[in-house]
Amino acid sequence: MQLKRKFDAGEFAVLAEMEPPKGVDVSTMVTHAKRVKGDVDAFVVPEMSNAVMRMSSLGGAVILQSKGMETVIQLNCRDRNRIALQADLLAAFGCGITNVMAVTGEDPSYGDHFQARSVYDIDLLGLLGAIKGLQEGKDMAGIELSGAPEFLVGSTVNAGAKGKSTELVIEEMNKEIEAGVQFFISPPLFDLSAIEPFTKRVDIRKTKIIPTVLLLKSLGMARYIMRNVNDVYVPDSLVNRIQKSPDKVRECTLIAAELVSILKKQGFSGVHIATLGWEHKLPEILERI
Repeated sequence: MQLKRKFDAGEFAVLAEMEPPKGVDVSTMVTHAKRVKGDVDAFVVPEMSNAVMRMSSLGGAVILQSKGMETVIQLNCRDRNRIALQADLLAAFGCGITNVMAVTGEDPSYGDHFQARSVYDIDLLGLLGAIKGLQEGKDMAGIELSGAPEFLVGSTVNAGAKGKSTELVIEEMNKEIEAGVQFFISPPLFDLSAIEPFTKRVDIRKTKIIPTVLLLKSLGMARYIMRNVNDVYVPDSLVNRIQKSPDKVRECTLIAAELVSILKKQGFSGVHIATLGWEHKLPEILERI
């Protein structure tokens, strides 16, 4: 439970996203994770992000745990009803997974199975309530469990949301804290000024806020996010920096490493590094921190 120990000690934690395969060949996932095992406190295993079908978060996490690597599984409200969600939670703890992250899940229309029906039997607060209930020894039907799990519980917070009041974001976050959330992962952050209204209202040394550092893959990707992703702010200066660089991929890697260092100096509880399929770049990012 390295992640919980770091949080409890007030130390900076490094999380890295490790996407499970779309198939059963896990060799690449395991190889990438092993290369940075000593520099990452826990691997966040997404649950079919962007509604794209692939190996489940629980399956990928069990494989990494079996190789001696700590993981954070994601549970989303989109794909399973309350019975299945609780069953997965019990299975996770039984397999040695003690870190969970509750998410809503993107609508299937965004993914590769757009005909799929969303479940949403319970909402995010309902899922958090289910996790809390299991830890107290009862399922959602009020039936006592034969042994209760103990989880470090995470969620997301849209700290730099556009068109949404900071007060509302904090109000929702406080409700989740009351429901048992112990840490929050934010959307990708490229400029601290984007979340200043949030950080002025929230003590980041007490509330575990984990900003996401997204590895940009190209100038085109930076421009696309700037123009089309409402909740992520990419400053012009960063785009210009990539544009002027003779080696744009290397520059993007440098930017990611610099952001991690800045966030650490600013007093955040940790960082979540997302590479979107470029897990082979994790060693280079971590070496530069």
